[in-house]
Amino acid sequence: MIKFSKQTIKLSLIFVIIATVIITQTACKNTKDVEPVSKEGFYLDTVCKISIYDMDGDLDKEKAEAAINKAYKRCRELENTLSNTIETSEVSQINNAGGNWVTVGKDTLKVVKAGVKYGELSDGDFDITIGSVSGLWDFQSENPVVPEQSKITEALKHVNYKNIQFDGNKIRIIDPKAKLDLGGIAKGYVADELTILLEKEGVTSAVINLGGNISTIGGKPDGSPFIIGIEKPYTDRTEIIGTTTADNQTVVTSGIYERQFVTSGIYERQFQKDGKIYHHVLSSKTGYPVETQLEAVSLVAKKGRSMDVDAMSTICLMKGVDGGKAFIKKQKGVEAVFSAQGKEVAKTKGMKFTAE
Repeated sequence: MIKFSKQTIKLSLIFVIIATVIITQTACKNTKDVEPVSKEGFYLDTVCKISIYDMDGDLDKEKAEAAINKAYKRCRELENTLSNTIETSEVSQINNAGGNWVTVGKDTLKVVKAGVKYGELSDGDFDITIGSVSGLWDFQSENPVVPEQSKITEALKHVNYKNIQFDGNKIRIIDPKAKLDLGGIAKGYVADELTILLEKEGVTSAVINLGGNISTIGGKPDGSPFIIGIEKPYTDRTEIIGTTTADNQTVVTSGIYERQFVTSGIYERQFQKDGKIYHHVLSSKTGYPVETQLEAVSLVAKKGRSMDVDAMSTICLMKGVDGGKAFIKKQKGVEAVFSAQGKEVAKTKGMKFTAE
């Protein structure tokens, strides 16, 4: 369990207020002044917020809070299963199995299979066996360093999603030194799972925000869609480049600028050394941060596809504007907006996006 200092709790609460202001200001607008039942929590290394606006026409606070608590319990369960930094997780068991088979639950099986799928669709750009490389980089350190080239070169030898094998509910990586890192896809799966759980609890209108992975159940109680602000990179999370709408949809943003709160306070998931910026989106080909002209990519798809667009948004970030647009064009029911230098630089034909 993560323990917070008083200073960290204060910082996290400030972050919650800032990070959710865009959604709450826009989502509550013109909803007949419906005040949602909301609760924040710290999961998946980020601050999350679930806001319930309606439950079968009757927003009962006690029932809504109970539903949110169940959702966060499920969130923690999935984090303990899919994290590669928790020693007892199923992912860690696979990483430490030395190439032997590991029996896993349905959650791990689904996410790892999806990871392999997107490895194939991206021609290996998206590779969930990047763990041997990502383990060399520490973007949370107060004094981050660029790993030695020799260590990166060695780690890259063990990055190949094709080494993952399945046998029923068993998984193994035939390279004993390979490591899974599901950071580019797991949060989306969690968002999908929480959406399913809340709907089973009778929720008919809600916004689930897992640090930029947003899933909406229905629209606003008045029948109109939620309005979701797309954050402006490198700001204090109160500025946006524009808005999109969401009604039974998911909106996922991946960026090289991401800022998070952890137990030690604020950290940027990037750092600068000798005039060069190093961000957290790593190339499976070079072992270094991917070279991209983009700062962020936001994707929209129907509800239940958060895991898909989580992976796709990272792939688009890696491929850049032209490659990203070409990739999305091949995917059904997915739209995108690409941003750089604090503004929209491109979007797909069907993307409902209003620039500020």
